[in-house]
Amino acid sequence: MIVCNVSLSCAHCPGEGTAANDAYAQASGSLATPTLSQRGHLVVAVCLGFIGTVGFLSNFLVLALFCRYRALRTPMNLMLVSISASDLLVSVLGTPFSFAASTQGRWLIGRAGCVWYGFVNACLGIVSLISLAVLSYERYCTMVSSTIASNRDYRPVLGGICFSWFYSLAWTVPPLLGWSRYGPEGPGTTCSVDWRTQTPNNISYIVCLFTFCLLLPFFVILYSYGKLLHTIRQVRRVSSTVTRRREHRVLVMVVAMVVCYLICWLPYGVTALLATFGPPNLLTPEATITPSLLAKFSTVINPFIYIFMNKQFYRCFRAFLNCSTPKRDSTVRTFTRISLRALRQDQQQKGSALAPSSARPTPNSIHESSLKGSHSTPSNGGAAAAKSPAANHSKPKLILVAHYRE
Repeated sequence: MIVCNVSLSCAHCPGEGTAANDAYAQASGSLATPTLSQRGHLVVAVCLGFIGTVGFLSNFLVLALFCRYRALRTPMNLMLVSISASDLLVSVLGTPFSFAASTQGRWLIGRAGCVWYGFVNACLGIVSLISLAVLSYERYCTMVSSTIASNRDYRPVLGGICFSWFYSLAWTVPPLLGWSRYGPEGPGTTCSVDWRTQTPNNISYIVCLFTFCLLLPFFVILYSYGKLLHTIRQVRRVSSTVTRRREHRVLVMVVAMVVCYLICWLPYGVTALLATFGPPNLLTPEATITPSLLAKFSTVINPFIYIFMNKQFYRCFRAFLNCSTPKRDSTVRTFTRISLRALRQDQQQKGSALAPSSARPTPNSIHESSLKGSHSTPSNGGAAAAKSPAANHSKPKLILVAHYRE
């Protein structure tokens, strides 16, 4: 049965008694929402206060650094700013209301506020998840591209940002139109998608939401960073001293990102599935509110992983604290262009016949060679011929290009 979301009552809204709770249960097919003790609500309020404060300050700092320093205004950093913007909106539009509700032990802004809160937080959370997947794919494409990424071309990144927001809207608007609905979550101090109503209409939406908004971004992240590490290791065979540090840095970032993604969002997804497919009253109030807190904690973790592990942002952050200008090397953008075809050619040329030198002669070298040729002896010619294999040996095709911005 499809029921309009706006007409549903909230079980923990002020001014609505037992009759409203019964009507809510009959309309949604769910049971009364369990609650926490007074001490439990206080602990949740402290956690939400910490998450909201630190999340707001860290994400606001990222936006301030991006606006303050011109060196940070690059296409890839623009994607990071989009993630910080969505996390900042969660800290402003979502966390304060759940914090106030936890201090009072009940929902405070009525059923319309519950629907609005659930929609906004679900939309912004999915924007963050999809943006992380798009960011990982963009980083992989930039690393293995045969052309140098331009710091002026914002079209691919803007397309990825628009895709993240419209994709999120495509999955969070249907509950407003009748495919599932938004309602109280956990002990009744937060609101989200109704995980407890076991109807075909609600179950179908939850399965699709879990598949396309949680599992799909996770597999995209694993694939992109897995291929990225594989490519870096292939280059390491040719030039281990150049790529070892880069491989270690990328590996640390990938492990931190995957672990934090799983810690923040996997418990929430598993809890939602247990509440949907498990027996009634399987989850206690403590078991339902903890995954929600972990999901909100991603607004604190994301800036530290994706921003402050970035050398450009870190240098500008230090300059911001010292009220100085960033160092000269903070405006240097180094791109590594990896050609797998050239890499395979290098491996095939090992042990093959000598190839002619590909170096272009300069006027000075031609003049010097002509002078040496006029005074050389046959023995010197033989020695030069003996040195030719080392001179003609092809070098690894690892190209490092540095761009300086004024």
